[in-house]
Amino acid sequence: MSRTKTSLLDNGLIWFGAAVSIAEILTGTYFAPLGFQKGLAAILIGHVIGCILLFLAGLIGAQTRKSAMETVKQSFGQKGSLLFSFLNVLQLVGWTAIMIYDGALAANGIFAAGAWVWCLVIGVLIALWILIGIQNLGKVNTVAMAALFVLTLLLCSVIFKGQAAPISDDSLSFGAAVELAVAMPLSWLPLISDYTREAEKPFGATLVSAVVYGIVSCWMYLIGMGAALFTGESDIAQIMVKAGLGIAGLLIVVFSTVTTTFLDAYSAGISSESISSKLNGKWVAIAVTAVGTIAAMVYPMDNITDFLYLIGSVFAPMIAILIADYFILHKDVSKESVNFQNLLIWLVGFILYRLLMRVDTPVGNTLPDMLLTLVLCLLVGAFCKQRSKSVKS
Repeated sequence: MSRTKTSLLDNGLIWFGAAVSIAEILTGTYFAPLGFQKGLAAILIGHVIGCILLFLAGLIGAQTRKSAMETVKQSFGQKGSLLFSFLNVLQLVGWTAIMIYDGALAANGIFAAGAWVWCLVIGVLIALWILIGIQNLGKVNTVAMAALFVLTLLLCSVIFKGQAAPISDDSLSFGAAVELAVAMPLSWLPLISDYTREAEKPFGATLVSAVVYGIVSCWMYLIGMGAALFTGESDIAQIMVKAGLGIAGLLIVVFSTVTTTFLDAYSAGISSESISSKLNGKWVAIAVTAVGTIAAMVYPMDNITDFLYLIGSVFAPMIAILIADYFILHKDVSKESVNFQNLLIWLVGFILYRLLMRVDTPVGNTLPDMLLTLVLCLLVGAFCKQRSKSVKS
């Protein structure tokens, strides 16, 4: 894939498109049991945590000019990183299918042509975005984002009318809500560097990417929560139909799905190149789109919370180790085959995440897990350094 530098605007538009999605709006509906104020607080806290991590992960790729999975080699070695490249491709295939499925259901709720037809339409448009390429999407993205911005403002004006419905449900704790808010930015950690590595201004582009994504993602969650609270309706397609948005609503659904899912499929292609240099990223991305489209036609994908937690348990400790190695220890093992020390620390972090899922903390379980993993990484690093000095002396 070619490596033309991208501007701050390009990066901002890419991450605006990533955040505007039906999946984020649907996740926002889960916050309704908390009520508006507590729900908003959980959304904001979760996104601050998630987007700081997103920024740090993106900055590593921006400064080293490496893709997300290439940066993983710095902590896990050439072959050690293959585990995460493979898992990343799998989660991106899953995201591609989920996004197409959600988009097709919503589109079919507005214009009933058959969900499978909308799966095909969305799949073809994603493939077209991939063929145009990230460096050539400037004008197309500008038009698409401007239209989405206007249409989502229109959607907000429809939703936030009247009074919020009273809450009589304690099915979601505040900590679990924070974790759901962290989950979306966390799901982008294994691929943000695929885009920041090509930035003209590494620090600025990474900051713009994280801030734009954070603000717009909070907005999407708020739309979903507002829909459930103010209209009593969690089906976003039905809200659009009742509001008389018609074609405008259909455009929101289709193009928001395309601009977000394009990034998943495109990054799956980039990650595949880390697995084998013989693979062509663009054509792998097309293949991922095809597989995701077929999966969306065949399998029901209505509840993605378990999927989000699985992504968190795999990639939160991985990113914690990368942050510790790059920013604090200044360690690079990319010339090694496998770094078993960091793989063992990651395994401990993975198990810790799964155990923390049983504990209700006010900040969810991603932040505690990453802090514990990072501290463990630093302690092991200090011990190994001291041991090395003792052996030399």
